[in-house]
Amino acid sequence: MKKEDLKKWRESSTEEMSQKVRELEEQLYKFNHQLHIGQLKNFSVIKKARREIGVLNTLMKEKHLTGVKNGVEKSKKG
Repeated sequence: MKKEDLKKWRESSTEEMSQKVRELEEQLYKFNHQLHIGQLKNFSVIKKARREIGVLNTLMKEKHLTGVKNGVEKSKKG
Protein backbone atom coordinates (compact mmCIF):
# COMPACT_ATOMS: atom_id res chain seq x y z
CA MET A 1 0.00 0.00 0.00
CA LYS A 2 1.17 3.47 -0.78
CA LYS A 3 1.24 6.30 1.75
CA GLU A 4 -1.72 7.96 0.02
CA ASP A 5 -3.73 4.77 0.42
CA LEU A 6 -2.82 4.51 4.10
CA LYS A 7 -3.89 8.10 4.67
CA LYS A 8 -7.21 7.43 2.93
CA TRP A 9 -7.84 4.29 5.00
CA ARG A 10 -6.92 6.04 8.26
CA GLU A 11 -9.60 8.63 7.54
CA SER A 12 -12.24 6.05 6.61
CA SER A 13 -14.60 4.29 8.99
CA THR A 14 -14.06 0.83 10.43
CA GLU A 15 -17.12 -0.41 8.52
CA GLU A 16 -15.51 0.55 5.21
CA MET A 17 -12.28 -1.11 6.25
CA SER A 18 -14.00 -4.32 7.33
CA GLN A 19 -15.91 -4.41 4.03
CA LYS A 20 -12.62 -4.07 2.12
CA VAL A 21 -11.09 -6.86 4.25
CA ARG A 22 -14.02 -9.13 3.36
CA GLU A 23 -13.54 -8.36 -0.35
CA LEU A 24 -9.81 -9.08 -0.11
CA GLU A 25 -10.45 -12.34 1.73
CA GLU A 26 -12.81 -13.42 -1.06
CA GLN A 27 -10.15 -12.54 -3.64
CA LEU A 28 -7.54 -14.44 -1.64
CA TYR A 29 -9.79 -17.50 -1.57
CA LYS A 30 -10.20 -17.32 -5.35
CA PHE A 31 -6.44 -16.85 -5.85
CA ASN A 32 -5.67 -19.87 -3.67
CA HIS A 33 -8.20 -21.93 -5.59
CA GLN A 34 -6.65 -20.87 -8.90
CA LEU A 35 -3.21 -21.69 -7.51
CA HIS A 36 -4.23 -25.22 -6.58
CA ILE A 37 -5.79 -25.98 -9.94
CA GLY A 38 -2.84 -24.46 -11.81
CA GLN A 39 -4.53 -21.42 -13.37
CA LEU A 40 -2.75 -18.70 -11.40
CA LYS A 41 0.17 -17.19 -13.31
CA ASN A 42 1.08 -14.23 -11.06
CA PHE A 43 1.78 -15.60 -7.59
CA SER A 44 2.58 -12.20 -6.09
CA VAL A 45 -1.13 -11.26 -5.97
CA ILE A 46 -1.56 -13.69 -3.05
CA LYS A 47 1.18 -11.95 -1.08
CA LYS A 48 -0.23 -8.50 -1.88
CA ALA A 49 -3.75 -9.49 -0.81
CA ARG A 50 -2.51 -11.00 2.46
CA ARG A 51 -0.42 -7.91 3.18
CA GLU A 52 -3.34 -5.54 2.51
CA ILE A 53 -5.58 -7.58 4.81
CA GLY A 54 -2.96 -7.34 7.54
CA VAL A 55 -2.54 -3.59 7.10
CA LEU A 56 -6.28 -2.98 7.23
CA ASN A 57 -6.68 -5.19 10.31
CA THR A 58 -3.88 -3.24 11.98
CA LEU A 59 -5.51 0.09 11.14
CA MET A 60 -8.85 -1.13 12.52
CA LYS A 61 -7.12 -2.23 15.73
CA GLU A 62 -5.42 1.18 16.03
CA LYS A 63 -8.77 2.93 15.63
CA HIS A 64 -10.31 0.68 18.25
CA LEU A 65 -7.49 1.27 20.73
CA THR A 66 -7.48 5.05 20.26
CA GLY A 67 -11.26 5.05 20.70
CA VAL A 68 -10.96 3.07 23.92
CA LYS A 69 -8.16 5.31 25.15
CA ASN A 70 -10.16 8.46 24.39
CA GLY A 71 -13.24 6.98 26.06
CA VAL A 72 -11.27 6.23 29.24
CA GLU A 73 -9.86 9.75 29.34
CA LYS A 74 -13.34 11.26 28.91
CA SER A 75 -14.82 9.09 31.65
CA LYS A 76 -12.04 10.06 34.09
CA LYS A 77 -12.65 13.77 33.48
CA GLY A 78 -16.42 13.47 33.83
